[in-house]
Amino acid sequence: MHLANRSLVTTVTAVCSAVVLCAALTGCAPQAEEKGTKASGQAGATTGTCAPGGLATEVEGKLTVGTDKPAYAPWFSDDEPSNGKGFESAVAYAVAKQLGYGRDAVVWQHVPFNSAFAPGAKKFDFDINQVSISESRKKAVAFSSGYYDVRQAVVALKSSKAAGAKSVADLKDVKLGAQVGTTSLEFIDDLVKPATKPAVYQRNDFAKSALKTGQVDAIVVDLPTAFYITGAEVPEAKVVGQFPNSADTPEQFGLVLDKESTLTSCVSGAVDALRKDGTLAALEKEWLSDAVDAPVLK
Repeated sequence: MHLANRSLVTTVTAVCSAVVLCAALTGCAPQAEEKGTKASGQAGATTGTCAPGGLATEVEGKLTVGTDKPAYAPWFSDDEPSNGKGFESAVAYAVAKQLGYGRDAVVWQHVPFNSAFAPGAKKFDFDINQVSISESRKKAVAFSSGYYDVRQAVVALKSSKAAGAKSVADLKDVKLGAQVGTTSLEFIDDLVKPATKPAVYQRNDFAKSALKTGQVDAIVVDLPTAFYITGAEVPEAKVVGQFPNSADTPEQFGLVLDKESTLTSCVSGAVDALRKDGTLAALEKEWLSDAVDAPVLK
């Protein structure tokens, strides 16, 4: 072969090899995701930052918040989460503001209570629906810092034999009821351990109906809900008392996020800031002030 041609072939071969190698390396190198995209169907920012209004949310530029329907008082008002009234509606908007999202950027989504913390990918950025933080639920979802310290309480018709209970032992021989999947039901099963198996209801309004019609002697709900039930919905009932919380691990409501969400630290940071600056305390006073103290059932 002519020397000049041989040199040309050598040069072309080297260039081609370099191109192939470069392509191979490029194909193997990890590619940066675009902002707002999600890996394996999971929500979350890929940058790990909490830029105000710039999180990689379900809908770009919006914050999708889930809750159940009906949305009960005093956590919400008029069954309308978007009106900003009620403790949890107000907390959701306060968290959104802390994250850089105004009210017009908050989108509400109906999420049944049990679905919020069930395994699987979520279509909300966070859910707010009186969901207590627990180790068992953490196996399926992530939680923010607690935004409310809660006690469970017993509500009974004033004419019921449960109305005079002074201790947990006094409840062992009464028919109790609670909503499925709640810590209220866990308190009945684990603390009271009644002689009769508790009645379980899909929603709290079903439990309230059972109470009114005498199908159960008493129901267990969180304390603010207990006072709302007796003050506005079932005036013939009374708050019998509240269960003590463990001093080491007080029960808290937390915002629920997808198990793999990288928004969790940002949302927790927002909740922590609202607790530190007194916003959560002010909202609790505004919306839950009727939930006064009740006797502790020991």
